[in-house]
Parts: sequence; structure tokens; C-alpha cells
Amino acid sequence: MLKDILSTSFLDNRISDYILFILIFIAGILVIRILKNIILSRLKKWASKTTTTLDDFLIHACEKILIPLLYFGIFYLSLQNLNVNPSLIKVIQVLGIGLLTFFGIRFAVSMLSYIIDSYLSKKEADTTKTQGIKVILPVLKVVIWGIGITFLLDNLGFKISTVIAGLGIGGVAVALAAQAILGDLFSYFAILFDRPFEIGDFIIIGDCLGVVEHIGIKTTRIRSLGGEQLVFSNSDLTNSRVRNYKRMERRRVVFKLGVTYQTTLQQLKEIPIIIANIIKNTKNVEFDRVHFFSYGDFSLIFEIVYYVLSSDYNKYMDVQQEINFAIKEGFEKQKIEFAYPTQTLYLTKT
Repeated sequence: MLKDILSTSFLDNRISDYILFILIFIAGILVIRILKNIILSRLKKWASKTTTTLDDFLIHACEKILIPLLYFGIFYLSLQNLNVNPSLIKVIQVLGIGLLTFFGIRFAVSMLSYIIDSYLSKKEADTTKTQGIKVILPVLKVVIWGIGITFLLDNLGFKISTVIAGLGIGGVAVALAAQAILGDLFSYFAILFDRPFEIGDFIIIGDCLGVVEHIGIKTTRIRSLGGEQLVFSNSDLTNSRVRNYKRMERRRVVFKLGVTYQTTLQQLKEIPIIIANIIKNTKNVEFDRVHFFSYGDFSLIFEIVYYVLSSDYNKYMDVQQEINFAIKEGFEKQKIEFAYPTQTLYLTKT
């Protein structure tokens, strides 16, 4: 009696085939549940004790992406024991390709987000670059989804070569129409990753100078010393010679001073010693040289070179002022006179 029931056919399949289908499907679900509730749970506990976050990400990806695919795989595997209409098989295969593509795209996007977040959290404290990378992230996601959808359509039998060719021609037309905007966009990426300057840097471009306030996708804004805001297109900046004073580790200072021709030889020989001692005793300064440079029209000229161990302009001016005061004091003690423009007229009687 039982054998007859099991041999009974329904929709081209015996009852025993349906029972085998159900048993395989249930067994597969049980295996997946065991994998999820026991193995993955233990892996989560283990991953929580490690210092890296990669294992946490992979376990989370398995739970959210791999498990749903396994459910579908068990269903498709169980279905192989039944005689199913080819049209239904085709629908299930299309659904499988769609699910595989969808979860594959999700995994790629999640992996991209994880890599960028890890990079930003560990290596980047610069808010400008962080903001720039977050601007790029949606673009990369659109690219990944576009590639995934193209893959799906291709596997479904659609002829996408004509569509891609049309999109390519349209892309060229758009690129030509928006050449300036795209140029600024690519320049923005160059500034973002090459980092010739950052927000807060004092830079000079041609005869314009100021502090960088904002780096945008199309323009960069600089606050000049006069207070007004200067707006440059990113292409102008990448095509110009930019002098970045914020990156200067030390400032080389060269200045000259002149003494009168009435200064004695002994006093002239003492001047380099006086100035050298003054500079060497000044904080945050590295002495280089001081020399009797030349005979001027109305003075004997000395050239002094030293380095300020900072890029701060105000600190440089404080140091120069301190040195000037000390030189003035030292010259007064030695009765050395600074030169100033003079003319001597010689009159002859005729």
C-alpha cells in the first residue's frame, strides 16, 4: 500500500520524488542553521578577541551574503530530483543569476567601503582628504553596480555591445561638452591624492598669495593677506607653479647692513664676530655665515645668512627683530656707525 502511494505520479513526478526533494531541502536548511548558529557564532566570539577588523567584516559578509545564497543553492540542488517544466527551470536559473549578481555586487561594495574606512581610520587624520574620498566613494559604487548590471544582462542573453557602443559615443559627446568641468574634476583628484597643498597651508600662485580655506570639486578658495577671498579653478592650480610655505621646514634669511667708511680695520674685523655671537645666542636659529661683502657707494657692506627653524612668518619676524636690536646694541658699544646715503662735495677755487 505504501509502495503504491510512493509510486503515484503527480505532475510527472512520483510522491517519493517529492518526499526526497523535501528531505534534501530540510536537511540542507538544518546544515545551514547549524553553520549559522554554531560555527558562525563561535567565529564571532573568536573575532571579537582579535585586534584586526578584517575577520569581523568577513564573518558579517558570510552571514548577510553567503547564507542567503546557500539557501537558494540548497533549493536548486533539491529541485534536481524533480522533473520540472523547462520554462520554470529557466526562470529559476535567471533568478539564481540575479541573486548571485546582486549579492556579489553587495560584497564588492562592502569590501570597498571597508577598505576605505580602514584606511581613513588608521592613516588619515586629514579632514580634506577624508571628505574627498567620501565624495569619490558613491562614484565607485555606481561603477561597481554598472559593471554588475552589465554582467547580469550579458548572462541573460541581451546584446549589450550595441548599448555599450552607444553609451561610449554619448560619453565622448558629454566629455567634449563638459571638458572644462571634467578638467577641474580630474585636477581635484590630483590635488586630493598628490597633496601639493592642504587646508591651512600658506601658498603663493603667481602674484597671489594666501591661506587655503577650501578645496572643492571645481574650485579652491584662498584667503589673501588683505582679507579678500581668492577663487581658483583646480585646473589653474595644477597648471601653475605653487609655492607652499607651510611645507618649509626652516626659513633661510639673508640680509645686508652697511657701516661708514670711517670704520677702522680693527672694527671691521670685529663685526663678523659680534654678529655671529648674536645669532648663535638667539633661540630657534641656526647660524650660517657673515662676511664683509663689498664696497658700496657710501658704505662698507656685510652680508649675513642664518636659518630660522620654523616656517612661521611671525616667528621669523620676531627673530629678525631680536637680532636687529642686539646688533644695534653691540655696534653702539664698539662705537661702530651705520652708514646712510651721503655725498661729499669737493670745491676748488678758480
